[in-house]
Amino acid sequence: MSAELPALDGVLTAHELAATARSIVAVQEESGAIPWSAGEHTDVWNHVEAAMALVAAGEVEAAERAYAWVPTVQRADGSVPMKVVEGVVEDASGETNMASYLAVGVWHHWLVRRDLAFVKEYWPVVRAGLDWAVSMQLPFGGIAWAQEWSEDGPGRVNADALVAGSSSIHHALRAGVALADLVGDPQPEWELAGSRLAHALREHRDLFLDKSHFSMDWYYPVLGGAVRGDAGHALIASRWDDFVVDGLGIRCVSTNPWVTGAETCELVLALDALDDRARAVRLLSDMQHLRHEDGSYWTGFVFPENVNWPGEQTTYTSAAVILAVDALSLTTPGATIMRGTTLAAPFAEIGLECGCDSDRVARRP
Repeated sequence: MSAELPALDGVLTAHELAATARSIVAVQEESGAIPWSAGEHTDVWNHVEAAMALVAAGEVEAAERAYAWVPTVQRADGSVPMKVVEGVVEDASGETNMASYLAVGVWHHWLVRRDLAFVKEYWPVVRAGLDWAVSMQLPFGGIAWAQEWSEDGPGRVNADALVAGSSSIHHALRAGVALADLVGDPQPEWELAGSRLAHALREHRDLFLDKSHFSMDWYYPVLGGAVRGDAGHALIASRWDDFVVDGLGIRCVSTNPWVTGAETCELVLALDALDDRARAVRLLSDMQHLRHEDGSYWTGFVFPENVNWPGEQTTYTSAAVILAVDALSLTTPGATIMRGTTLAAPFAEIGLECGCDSDRVARRP
């Protein structure tokens, strides 16, 4: 384990990165929850991403307080509420990629800290979250994105799958299989689900809910590891001009003059996974105009009005910056978490079992 902090020449120093980590800690609530910004809601996906960034930046105590919060909001079926505001559930709906993402965080913690007791403590939480997500797999292989929840318990399943959410679950399943091997509790059903999901993300993205105007739907199959190699390069090339704004970062939505820092850094991580280092470094450098004087980051920037919007700095943006710097500098043992080189082997293709050639595939689970 190295005490060295991530840094990238010409982009961010270790001192600057430490300030960014402190800006996340400053927003952390007493419960351990890390909201988007002070007083805003917490969701488990962005919360876990923030915890990963804190581990990479050496803020281990705060990170482990964050991880300890996750089991307190997980329900018996493995789902977690979509929005929690200062300890109160604001939206009880369960979202599959949120329930899954702890697997990535725990595997990242293992890579950096090599703390097997930590892994074993969180393994039941990881397993429950991934089991619930896998139970939401649709006939064509995608994962239904959400389920309503009320005081009476779970309700209607939203029978649409999202490319970005399913891509994140693909990543989480590979982390989950790696954790299963580590603790000696194999989960072959996750491998089967991962194979069907990978096939859908590679070959049948037209069966997912159309969110193609969002940049996340563009690069997430690469970021989540389902699409790599020549296919990954081709996918990134296909919409580069729609989303990338030279000198500023990338648009969140193709039709809006608004670049966002978190999406830019996620594209940086996707490019790094494709060994496209030059463009990754350039984009990370481009988005530094969003840096606030305290080390935090504005969410986005509207042009040509040249206004930061919304008027707040967000923990998930700061977290994405830290993880991108670590990935490009290869500073910590967890730096390759998005490359996937330490995860379970890529899922095999089993496309013939997905029913993809039937009449547009029933979407109801």
